[in-house]
Amino acid sequence: MSPITASPKSRLALIALLAGGVAIGGSPIFVRLSEIGPMATAFWRVALALLPFVLLWRATKQGEERPAGPRDHLFLLLPGVFLAADLAAWHLSLHMTSVANATLLANLAPVFVTLGSWLLFRTRITPVFLAGLGLALVGVLVLKGGPSALGGGQLAGDATSIVAAFFYACYMLSLGHVRSRFSTLRIMVWTTLSAVICILPVAVFFEVDMVPATLFGWAMLLGLAFISHVGGQGLVTYALAYLPTAFSSLTLLLQPVVAAILAWIVLAEPVGAMQAVGGAIVLAGILVARRG
Repeated sequence: MSPITASPKSRLALIALLAGGVAIGGSPIFVRLSEIGPMATAFWRVALALLPFVLLWRATKQGEERPAGPRDHLFLLLPGVFLAADLAAWHLSLHMTSVANATLLANLAPVFVTLGSWLLFRTRITPVFLAGLGLALVGVLVLKGGPSALGGGQLAGDATSIVAAFFYACYMLSLGHVRSRFSTLRIMVWTTLSAVICILPVAVFFEVDMVPATLFGWAMLLGLAFISHVGGQGLVTYALAYLPTAFSSLTLLLQPVVAAILAWIVLAEPVGAMQAVGGAIVLAGILVARRG
């Protein structure tokens, strides 16, 4: 894995990747303020994002490569299946274990992405990158309160959080595979459509209320869909054409940092010294990994 500094396109992709990570990092605030349950919120996140993706894709699709057959269509649908499984497992884990455990264990996704990149695609992983990944994971642990934060969870819920991390890794790896051939918008249309189809029956089964009661509730869903999914996932998918998937997965580790800052601004939740140090360690780890 070579240093991520090679060309102007790579530098632009790095900016898009970081901006996407920040946009996705705001999603816990929208979920926290949503008036409906977590599964219904997950459904509207992708359902409301589908229309802008379709409109943008139809306006800009001239000259792009088209799927050649059923195999290509399957590969375009697959990331959405993994995303739906990730969201379902993640939201379920929040009700089965402590929030701290669910958040920390879900951040194992970059480890699975790195392992999958090496096993499936024989991507060369340098010691410098591994050092940066390890440093960033330590930063997330510090951000969440240190090793003591892992107490108080339930084994089944902790396992479900790890399953969510695994599916997010599958999502990133499958995105990286199709991004080498297809445009960002084509991928996001197919991926978001398959996620909607997969999440809808789960949401209907688990949730009592599928529709928010106020305009504020709809505003939270629109913010989640347009900022975190259209903006965040769209920018990350764009970056995957120019940056290694393992490095791109490190944006997941930005999310607790962004969430802590936004919680401080929006929800008046205090940011302590340990959270500030943890956030700095996460950023340092990403900078180290960038050199690898």
